[in-house]
Amino acid sequence: MMNLMTGIFPVGSHLASWRHPKSWPKVTMELDVFIETARIAEQGKFDMLFLADGNAVRSMDEPLMFLANPSVNRPSTYDPLMLMAVLAQYTKHIGLFCTATTTYDEPYLLARRFGSLDHLSKGRACWNVVTGSYEIDALNFGLSRHVAREQRYERAEEFVRVCKGLWDSWAADAFIEDKASGHFLDPSKVQRLNHDGKHFRVQGPLNVGRLPQGYPVIASAGQSEPGRELAAKHADVIFSIALTKEEAQEFYADQKARVVRHGRDPDKVRILPGVTVYVGETEAEADALWDELAELITPEVGVAMLSKLCWTDLSGYPIDGPMPDLSGEVLGMQSYRKAIDDLAKQKNLTIREMYKIVVPGAGHLTFKGNVTQVADQLEEWYRDKAADGFNIMMPVHPYSLQRFVDLVIPELQRRGLFRTEYPGTTLRETLGLEVPPRGVNPNGAWAPAKHQKHALTTAAAK
Repeated sequence: MMNLMTGIFPVGSHLASWRHPKSWPKVTMELDVFIETARIAEQGKFDMLFLADGNAVRSMDEPLMFLANPSVNRPSTYDPLMLMAVLAQYTKHIGLFCTATTTYDEPYLLARRFGSLDHLSKGRACWNVVTGSYEIDALNFGLSRHVAREQRYERAEEFVRVCKGLWDSWAADAFIEDKASGHFLDPSKVQRLNHDGKHFRVQGPLNVGRLPQGYPVIASAGQSEPGRELAAKHADVIFSIALTKEEAQEFYADQKARVVRHGRDPDKVRILPGVTVYVGETEAEADALWDELAELITPEVGVAMLSKLCWTDLSGYPIDGPMPDLSGEVLGMQSYRKAIDDLAKQKNLTIREMYKIVVPGAGHLTFKGNVTQVADQLEEWYRDKAADGFNIMMPVHPYSLQRFVDLVIPELQRRGLFRTEYPGTTLRETLGLEVPPRGVNPNGAWAPAKHQKHALTTAAAK
């Protein structure tokens, strides 16, 4: 069964979507907009809602991009975990999936927040593990520049292991709350982590009971070598960015093989490439939305957006000249840059041709047409092992989301490719994933005598 997720940020995926007459009239710090988006997506039986995040206001030194406000900027939005906790009260089934960085956070705090969200949502939390792709984030955490890639991923791998260990602190039946005996909990069912690693020292236990899902569903993305390895070791859901089916198939095969090498079941790991969908009852309707949005983009803004995705200033190159070589490493996100570089070389595209391809899809693949045409493309990628499902990007919110729910979802259901009802109450049930067993740490057993001695010593010292 195909898996589908979609973004909840109310500025649509197209660079000019917020200017379109069918977009939300106002989106900045408007909670009702998020709630209505969540309700529409749950109506369509989507697996998950996704909210990306960052730790800085972006593009302040790029006037064109700062004024244009592409969806990646997010100059003003809610803290993702706080927002998802609110949305948990307005939804019943859809997964609540958001980004949190391992570079500028601490495992104990993050494990507690995601553990709380999993309880508040009754088992629908999902953590998008990122190391951070924007150098300016570092300036808000006492650093002068972004942490090097290898160090970020080394820290991330240890970070995820610590979080999993903390989520294993309590057995599911640890809190007995027995009024007759006066025993609130069973001390034999809690353990400390006692982690002492290169980047973190964490004793534990976590002060959150065993999660409904055991662990939140874990997601990751990354085209780089360390990014692929991190995802293969830990992720249940893996994002991919591919502008051709062949590129997506290569990533799919490589990532599934890596999952196997780490002793995991490849059928229990979902790979979801991003795709922006323009759909109408007729092909002409889809084309009209495409053209209307294109009219709202000047060449200068188009080049600026492409530069942002490439992590390379293209303003000094002839707009009708070839794309420059982008094969070199950068500190920022490699996935968009690599996909654009591969496509430019494969098709010998100019800068103008490239931004006209990339901007409408926010750096992702684009499927456009009537219901049958869009469903055919989604089915082809799914059956040809380029994807287990898709991260559906909506050009204009809420219009594009409602059209997808009204038009495409019923067609996928008719073809037997997508569910007609949620299979259970947790996100792991929706994704067909098992609850991970609790890992027992023999060195973390509770020791009451030691605690009593410490308490007496502390009291005497006072």
